Amino acid sequence: MAFELNSVVPWGRNIDEYREMFLLTDDDMKKRIAGFGDGPASFNYQANLMGCSVTSFDPVYQFKKEQLEKRIDEVKDIVMEQMAANKENYRWDKIASLDELEAIRMGAMKMFLSDFEKGKAEGRYIYHELPDRLSFPDDSFDIGLSSHFLLMYTALGYDFHIAAISEMLRVCRQVRIFPLCDLDSNSSEMINDVISYFMDRFTVEIIKTGYEFQKDADRVLIISK
Repeated sequence: MAFELNSVVPWGRNIDEYREMFLLTDDDMKKRIAGFGDGPASFNYQANLMGCSVTSFDPVYQFKKEQLEKRIDEVKDIVMEQMAANKENYRWDKIASLDELEAIRMGAMKMFLSDFEKGKAEGRYIYHELPDRLSFPDDSFDIGLSSHFLLMYTALGYDFHIAAISEMLRVCRQVRIFPLCDLDSNSSEMINDVISYFMDRFTVEIIKTGYEFQKDADRVLIISK
């Protein structure tokens, strides 16, 4: 089935959030980083300005800037209405209000849009859909990141998650996944099963981070070769 833009809800995070979510140190930022499902995050753009090596992969990168911009405009108010209706599921200490949240998210997505065409031409934004095989050799990257996708959308099923993480681990020496819960902040048996699968062949760590916006979504999974 063809991937359709009208099924996507673009929502971008910035470099400060990425660094907190994934515990990315200054030394980590000097490494080759791959972001899977980055969507309209500004992490790639901001990291590139710092001279870092970041490659982002996402199925939405098949579309044109104007199409992505239109879709962001279409869903922005819907997302904010949903956030308002579920405000009690989030912590409002670092982000103080819905207005501040909207400003942060829209700011990140505007940075992404300003960089998208240039970054795509430079090979920093690559159209790809997990768990399909990437056109990169083994260990092309030092760190692979998955933000608010893998292990969160449990409806995709166990086999999908195993295949997707396996492909990430083929091209990355280490994979970091945040957060370790579903959309309702619940840990699931499937998540535990996925973690158990990789513990047999890789070093697996679960670390509490300093980043918690969605309540109880404050742990990162690190799988290392």
